[in-house]
Amino acid sequence: MQVANKPSTPAGVPDFSVEPTMVEKSPSFHDITETISRPIEGKPTLKWFIALVIAASLFGVELLGWGISFYYGTGMWGNNIPVAWAFPIVNFVFWIGIGHAGTLISAILFLFRQKWRNGIARFAEAMTIFAVMCAGLFPLFHTGRPWLPLYLFPYPNKHAVWVNFMSPLVWDVFAVSTYFTVSLFFWYTGLVPDFATLRDRAVGKDFISRFRKTVFSVVSLGWRFSNRHWRHYERVYLILAGMSTPLVLSVHTIVSFDFAVSGLPGWHTTIFPPYFVAGAIFSGFAMVVTVLVFIRYIFDMQHMITVDILEKMNKIILLTGSLVGYAYGMEFFIAWYSGNLVEQFTFINRAFGPYAWAYWIMISCNVISPQLFWSRTLRRSVPLMFVISIFVNIGMWFERYVITVTSLTREFLPSSWGWYNPTIVDLMLLVGSFGMFFTFTLLFVKFMPVVSIAEIKAVTDQAKPTHHHDAHGQAHGGHGHADGHAPDASGTPALGGAH
Repeated sequence: MQVANKPSTPAGVPDFSVEPTMVEKSPSFHDITETISRPIEGKPTLKWFIALVIAASLFGVELLGWGISFYYGTGMWGNNIPVAWAFPIVNFVFWIGIGHAGTLISAILFLFRQKWRNGIARFAEAMTIFAVMCAGLFPLFHTGRPWLPLYLFPYPNKHAVWVNFMSPLVWDVFAVSTYFTVSLFFWYTGLVPDFATLRDRAVGKDFISRFRKTVFSVVSLGWRFSNRHWRHYERVYLILAGMSTPLVLSVHTIVSFDFAVSGLPGWHTTIFPPYFVAGAIFSGFAMVVTVLVFIRYIFDMQHMITVDILEKMNKIILLTGSLVGYAYGMEFFIAWYSGNLVEQFTFINRAFGPYAWAYWIMISCNVISPQLFWSRTLRRSVPLMFVISIFVNIGMWFERYVITVTSLTREFLPSSWGWYNPTIVDLMLLVGSFGMFFTFTLLFVKFMPVVSIAEIKAVTDQAKPTHHHDAHGQAHGGHGHADGHAPDASGTPALGGAH
């Protein structure tokens, strides 16, 4: 089979009639199914167990922190007056931002028919679910009454108690719950064909195989790879992508309203909605790169999650990082241009006040480090992109910390100024939230396909409509199975290019 990796004419002009290769090594459909199914069907490795024990231990630290908070109350946190919002809200905004890349990769890039997303969309969708789960716990406990969550929803009750529809905190409840629900359906819809593939592969007579077949039979919803099923599937997937797209913009916009609709210096600004959305995509893509660097090596998927795909993600990190840096500069410009002395002091205090160390960590990680991606060599260096992605996530957490804490510690009246120090429980919840995220991630990569089997087959050389003929008229690269393998259990249809 001719691999159309960098096709060009004899004159050196790119041949745009040949689609570029999204999956390297030209694997057969059977090989793709085997590679993606191997971690699920095989025994867990020692490395996976060690990683799970570490992540689960950190998760246990978070559960202990929540237990202490539940029993003794939020007084165990470092929150005080005037810093009534602190680590919990910082963590909430951070994790909501992490989840944004999944929806952007799955929905928006799908609508724009960006086929390079096919190898990473599944994990990005799962990451969205796990990140929103991590985020949702913080405002729930921040209410001080986590056992009364129904009061956050408007419903008729005998006390005639209704939520304040003018509060952005109530908007958060609607936005985040809608985002989580749509993302969950979107993620599950994409999993159905792959569950059916795993169901058909469970042919053993032992208890584990029969149990696996039963489970996958239930969750695959009777999928039979018929043309009718595929048509309905692609229609539903398209509708869910269309529903998810405005959520990418609306959710973090509403989260930014938590700050922007207040009258507090440093918060009361109209730049927050686009600034928060750009930052959310920025941090979300960085987290996807962080985890995919490990996944592609551990599960031998370098030919599916290629360096070209990671490079495209790094370009988006560079773009959104530059937008975030522009927003940082515009905040200072707006404060100066407004002529408001309190606003001007707030931003000077951020950069040179008692929390200047946090501000310059934010600038170094979010603005300076991504600029290395202007170099193609550095942009394609896997170790370097891993390090920068870590820096970006550190910087984005400190961004939320700087926005929240510096504006609250020093507002209008110097007599009301204060200071904030996190407690051990705050640190337990912060570190433990990463344990929760990675625990769910490790369970996902072991028990579910981390790459969409059906979607990745749709961008292989065999699935492309491009044909090449050698001197003997032998066709290469069409729809046929040039590797000699018949279609395997996944039954990927010829129309797969649409999905």
